Amino acid sequence: MAQPGTRFPESSRPVILVVGGGYVGLYTALRLQKKLSRGRAEIVVVDPQPHMTYQPFLPEAAAGSVEPRHVVVPLRRTLNRCRVITGALIGLTHAQKRARIAPVEGKVFELSYDVLVMAAGSVARTLPIPGLAEHGIGFKNVGEAIYLRNHVLARLDAASSTDDPEVRSRALTFVFVGGGYAGIEAFAELEDMARYAIEHYYPRLSPADMRWVLVEAMGRILPEVDLDMGAWTVRQLTARGMDIRLNTRLESISDAGVVRLSDGEEFPTETLVWTAGTKPNPVLAATDLPVDGRGRVECEATLQVRGMPDAWAAGDLAAVPDLTKDEPGATTAPNAQHAVRQARRLADNIVAVLAGQEPALYRHKYVGSVASLGLHKGVAQVYGVKLKGWPAWFMHRTYHVSRVPTFNRKARVIADWTLASVFRREVISLGQLQDPRREFVFAANTGRAGQLPPAQAAAPSARAESA
Repeated sequence: MAQPGTRFPESSRPVILVVGGGYVGLYTALRLQKKLSRGRAEIVVVDPQPHMTYQPFLPEAAAGSVEPRHVVVPLRRTLNRCRVITGALIGLTHAQKRARIAPVEGKVFELSYDVLVMAAGSVARTLPIPGLAEHGIGFKNVGEAIYLRNHVLARLDAASSTDDPEVRSRALTFVFVGGGYAGIEAFAELEDMARYAIEHYYPRLSPADMRWVLVEAMGRILPEVDLDMGAWTVRQLTARGMDIRLNTRLESISDAGVVRLSDGEEFPTETLVWTAGTKPNPVLAATDLPVDGRGRVECEATLQVRGMPDAWAAGDLAAVPDLTKDEPGATTAPNAQHAVRQARRLADNIVAVLAGQEPALYRHKYVGSVASLGLHKGVAQVYGVKLKGWPAWFMHRTYHVSRVPTFNRKARVIADWTLASVFRREVISLGQLQDPRREFVFAANTGRAGQLPPAQAAAPSARAESA
């Protein structure tokens, strides 16, 4: 049931606070600034990053098919009629309509608002696995994608530069945990990039020297598609020499980099990527918004927060009733497909309520999923139609370029793909990005006893890079 909202006089200028600059935050603010005439409302967007990341393109950014800068959308440029605050929400009391914000620099301050849009998204869902926090790396933002690309290529450099079989084996073993879409795409795209690099630029290495291991606790991968499509994907990856461990869990990773799995196997690695799901942003614990047993904001089908007038939520952190399903208590899945559509409905509902009209219900039947498994390889299931190989890969690219925000970013991504089809892949590691001051510090300390040259000081392991 729709909840009544405050009817603001035409002469007033309500403050709409949008917490989060991801899918929901960006699209909601973008639509609000278009639909509300200038001066009708003040829209404030708060996010720790000055950009929105289009996460479906992160695997291609990591593999070098797309320039990393082109998978992020600058908030200030796109939301030119909004006030953008680069900072973190650290507390919110909707009963008083006040939010506490910590900017990137300066003192914490309070902000009063009239309408709230909670769109802070999700964070990586981790488990208390020994060594995971010290040695693992996530895959949710562009910084992690850039790091992982440089790291994988640096491991190829390290393996090609030594004759020590133990060092080479450790460097060329890559472990990914999580068999959802994010994990499978990152796993497959990076292996495809590494294989290409070895075949063209590393004559002392062979693709057979690499070991790519995917660890999944369930008995299948890609739960968003039918079992036969998931099984086909496993066969395709296995045919490429990749090791898929189903019904297996990561038990620990030691300080020496030895991974231990629940099936009893142990082996050393310098690369452990965690893509095993997400959870609602923990900032919700610092608010008075109602949450369900999974930590999500309880919402009505109108995207209004249950029992909270003038509060709205959508996306990964919102429990939105799925009206397309008959099962009681069903909620929409936490994916970009729902987030983008929910943002549009949410913005339209806010505009309607401000005008004294009733909000509409959100209803969207899940269309399906598409995934890239490397260059010219993919899997898709859309409206019940199942595609494999090149057609699925092409659908993946077509769908996501149509969804990435702004014409500017669409054009840049298409230009990246066009150039990549003409020229060879760029497969150079920019390791200096991980520690840009290393060489300067060495130069400033030249002559000190025991000081190693920068390359030797950085060489021992990727674990030191990620610490």
